[in-house]
Amino acid sequence: IALALGYYLGGWLADRTTRFRLSHQIALAALFAAMIPLISTTVFSWTNALGVRWGAFASALLLFTLPLTFLGMVGPQVIKLAARRLEGVGTTSGSVYAISTVGSVVGTLLLGFFLLPSVGSRAVLYGVSAVLMAVAVGLAIHERRKLGTSSLGAVLLIAVLGAGALYPSAGTAAVRSKDFEVLYETESMYGWVRVIDDRVKKMRWMLSDSSVISALWLESGQSPLLYHRILETLPHFRPEGKKALLIGLGGGHIARELHKAGIITDALEIDPVVAAMAKRYFGFEPPGELIVGDARYEIRRLKGKYDFIIHDCFTGGAVPAHLLSVEMLRDLQSLLEEGGILALNFVGFAQGEAAAAVYRTIGAVFPHRRTLVSLPGEDFNDFVFLASMQPIVLDAAAADEPAPRGQGRLAEWLQDRQVEIRQEPGFVITDDFNPLESMQVRKAEVYRELLVQRIGAAMLTW
Repeated sequence: IALALGYYLGGWLADRTTRFRLSHQIALAALFAAMIPLISTTVFSWTNALGVRWGAFASALLLFTLPLTFLGMVGPQVIKLAARRLEGVGTTSGSVYAISTVGSVVGTLLLGFFLLPSVGSRAVLYGVSAVLMAVAVGLAIHERRKLGTSSLGAVLLIAVLGAGALYPSAGTAAVRSKDFEVLYETESMYGWVRVIDDRVKKMRWMLSDSSVISALWLESGQSPLLYHRILETLPHFRPEGKKALLIGLGGGHIARELHKAGIITDALEIDPVVAAMAKRYFGFEPPGELIVGDARYEIRRLKGKYDFIIHDCFTGGAVPAHLLSVEMLRDLQSLLEEGGILALNFVGFAQGEAAAAVYRTIGAVFPHRRTLVSLPGEDFNDFVFLASMQPIVLDAAAADEPAPRGQGRLAEWLQDRQVEIRQEPGFVITDDFNPLESMQVRKAEVYRELLVQRIGAAMLTW
């Protein structure tokens, strides 16, 4: 939208004689780009009430319209300046757009593979602003010499204003507030990873963007996440099990608890920053192999068989939809021992179409299923889907074992949390048809509101 507006305004200005020079436009683009990190928190707070989709759209519109409009104005005016003869207009305009497109490709690759994981988006924006400002100053000097116009003073004034916006450092000290302390934060290729201590509740969180991917009580080291208690009971369904695969490491709590039961767990985690933070702040020591990479690719390289596979990638925030399809589940089934169990955690609504689709998709691969929830009787819940090629039965010797956290007998505790998921209007999710992300928009909005209530909006804005 901004570029379209910029192209039109740039073309309009190119046909007129004004004192608003090309150097002014680039300088203003630099100034407004430098302001993005300064106003982003306020903009995100304004647009939060609009929900995930419209909030994201409105935020992008407010933050990027001005710098991109001014940058869009550059192309038509460069063509006008470069095309000295009518016969050369086609070649000139084609060259400008070709250079622009090549620059976009190079910039995208450079940004995604190198700059974002190395320095983060805040430093990238400041760097872009500084480069644009240098270009504007150089162009103003050129305009003064060649065209006899004095645009340098105005550009230098804008540069001074931009320097004020560039002053804040990208590597600021850890944020402190009355109740929370940010121990660590950085932008990885996959999200804004933060480790936050709640000093009142004595709890530690690991967030990736607005998703809670791990938590623990600081005093006991136990996890406050309720679905973890269900996953801790997995060894009682297959007492002979000795090996597990965890997809989605988080803070490593599940791997630690399984290790206490004598189960060696290999872990797959896509984000190297999350893996490093699990070791540094959550006391995780890999009991098995730790593989950093995308699970969809890495599982096809695994050679061994597992008694348990824990698929823990579907938190309340982002939805890695490519990790939940019938094709993905078939790959996982091929890694299970005979009678092995897949446990898939999924946040959603009991009455929603997404839970029904997940349940039906699992059924397309595994003939035996059980569904357990963290909060019995609640619509919005953590669903732990257990699936196997053989019946999933609690070991008789474990029926009278204490439930997690001493909440009665294990058999009764599990029975209270077992639910039946309707399969209609569900459908089988495939790689070809996977609308899971769009189906989970309401879930993401509800989850975000719950997270805001717990740790505050200020801790979730950039």
